[in-house]
Amino acid sequence: MSPAEIERGHSLWSDAWHRLRRNRLALAGGMLLAVLALACAAGPFFSQSYEEQNLDLGAVPPSAQHLLGTDTLGRDLLARTLYGGRISIMVGLVATFVALAIGVSYGAIAGFFGGKVDAVMMRLVDILYALPFAIFVILLMVFFGRNIFLLFFAIGAVEWLTMARIVRGQVLSIKRMEFIEAARALGLGRRRIIFRHVIPNVLGPVIVYTTLTIPAVMLLEAFLSFLGLGVQAPMSSWGVLIKDGSEKMEEFWWLLVFPGVLFSLTLFSLNFLGDGLRDALDVRASKD
Repeated sequence: MSPAEIERGHSLWSDAWHRLRRNRLALAGGMLLAVLALACAAGPFFSQSYEEQNLDLGAVPPSAQHLLGTDTLGRDLLARTLYGGRISIMVGLVATFVALAIGVSYGAIAGFFGGKVDAVMMRLVDILYALPFAIFVILLMVFFGRNIFLLFFAIGAVEWLTMARIVRGQVLSIKRMEFIEAARALGLGRRRIIFRHVIPNVLGPVIVYTTLTIPAVMLLEAFLSFLGLGVQAPMSSWGVLIKDGSEKMEEFWWLLVFPGVLFSLTLFSLNFLGDGLRDALDVRASKD
């Protein structure tokens, strides 16, 4: 390393990006995830309508006219799979963002203040943990209605508990460090210390856990769709398509295989990317 590079220095994020670029599996997962997201976002504009039915055609296997075949109502499976991927990815992203906003703030406040505040806040988390997640979401959906956007927030409202515990544990380990004591000595308020100094230093585990929360949210949406409380017809999601395909897999294998493959690729991509981010954001890693 040259003297100029030593003098300029590197931030945590630049070092993390440097390590992530050397992880080919993580980069491959990120690129595959980007391709799948782009295909789901733009694909429905270039394919047939996802809700157009052709009862005379019925379910036919993949062909030149219908690349992934059609379902029992004669609807193009490619269009429905791409549109369903758009809904599933949107559910994963929006619900995870809601969970992050609640969990990170809640956990940081509980860990930073400690004492009775921490005890009361974490006992509330324990009580919510005792409630079945699915039942809680079902109650929210019944109370607020089956609007697709309310589904996003209902799922996010029950997925923040683990995030709060992770952030609390990280905050407890760093709130006594020198840079936090220095911020206190400078007279900075608690709110500024939490949101300007504490939370940015726990983003590593938060980002890694986010890559695990997104597929968990997508699976929860699929479970709700099995119960008829998720995405409503004629819209679809990967969970709905897999559920429908599993009921007819003996006769029409393509109805299960293609949505299942895309869903699996998305989960693999998120896992590979999450592993790469975990290694890249490890502050104990060497800065070669």
